[in-house]
Amino acid sequence: MKILCIGGTGVISTAVVDRALAHGYSVTILNRGSSTERPAASRAELVQADIRNPEEVRAALGNRTFDVVVDFVAFTPDHVATDIELFTGRTGQYVFISSASAYQKPPAALPIRESTPLRNPFWQYSREKIACEELLVAEYRERGFPVTIVRPSHTYDHTKIAIAGGWTDIARMRAGRPVLVHGDGTSLWTLTHSTDFAKAFVGLLGLPQAIGDSFTITSDEFLPWNRIYEIFAEAAGAPQPQLVHVASETIAAHLPDLGPQLLGDKSHSVIFDNTKVKTLVPDFVCTTPFFLGAREILAWYDADPSRQQVDSELDAGFDRIIEAAQF
Repeated sequence: MKILCIGGTGVISTAVVDRALAHGYSVTILNRGSSTERPAASRAELVQADIRNPEEVRAALGNRTFDVVVDFVAFTPDHVATDIELFTGRTGQYVFISSASAYQKPPAALPIRESTPLRNPFWQYSREKIACEELLVAEYRERGFPVTIVRPSHTYDHTKIAIAGGWTDIARMRAGRPVLVHGDGTSLWTLTHSTDFAKAFVGLLGLPQAIGDSFTITSDEFLPWNRIYEIFAEAAGAPQPQLVHVASETIAAHLPDLGPQLLGDKSHSVIFDNTKVKTLVPDFVCTTPFFLGAREILAWYDADPSRQQVDSELDAGFDRIIEAAQF
C-alpha cells in the first residue's frame, strides 16, 4: 500500500509510520520539517510542505494518488475541509484522528463504546473534533468520501509524562514535596502506549470494512489516578508520594491552562470497549503495561538532564493550591 502521512513525527504518528514500514508499506511523510524528539523514519519518503497551504501541497505532490491518506494534524473543520478538497478522488481511504475526549462527558455509562454519544461541553478541542467528524460523515454519506474515524484516548510514548505537571511533578516527588492530584484520585484513567495503538491503527489501513465507520483504539488497562502517580514515583526512584487531593474545579479556577482538559476529560472515569476494532484487527493486543511505559519515560528523561525542565510558574501554582488545601 502507498500511504501518505500528514505530520508523521508526533507521538502517535511516529509509531504508526514505523509499524507501516515494518509491514512493507510505502510511506510518504508530508510535513513542514523534521522533529528533534522524533526524527522522521529514514525509510519513509519525506515531502516538505505546509498542509495549511493547499497550493504548496499540490505543487509538492503533483498528481500522485495514495491508497491511504492519514492526517495527524487536523484539528478543526477548516483543516478537514482542506483535506477533502485536496484528496477527493486521490485516495482509497482517508483516516481522521479524532479523540476519545469527544465522547459524552460525563459519561452516562461505562464502558465507553463507539455508540456512546459525542458531547463535551467543557473542552473546545473536543468540540472541534466532533465538528470535524460531522463534516466528514456528511461528506461520506453525500459524496462517498472514503473516511475512517479513529478515536484514541491518552496515548503516550517515551517523551510524554502522563500527569498534569509533567517533569515538574517528577521533580517534586524526587524532592519529597507534595504533589497535587485532582479529585480524590480514585477516578479511572486509560493510558495507551503509542506502539500498541499503532498495532490496531495500521491493521485498519486499507480495509474496505473500515470505510464510513469509527473506531476507538485504547489499551484495556485502566488505573486510578492515585496509582498512576505512584507508578511514576516508583519509576523515578522517589519516596512514596505525598498526594494532596483537590477538586478539579478548584484546580481549574487557579490554573486555567489545566482546566479544559481536566474538566473535559481527566476528571471523569473512562473505561473503553475495544471489541469493534478487535473484530477487524484480531491480532490487536496491547503488550506494554503502564508500569513498563513509565520506566521507559523516566529512562529517556534521565538520559539527558536538559530534558528535565521544571515549569517554575506551574510549580508555584501547585504550591499555592496545596497550601490553601491544607488549611
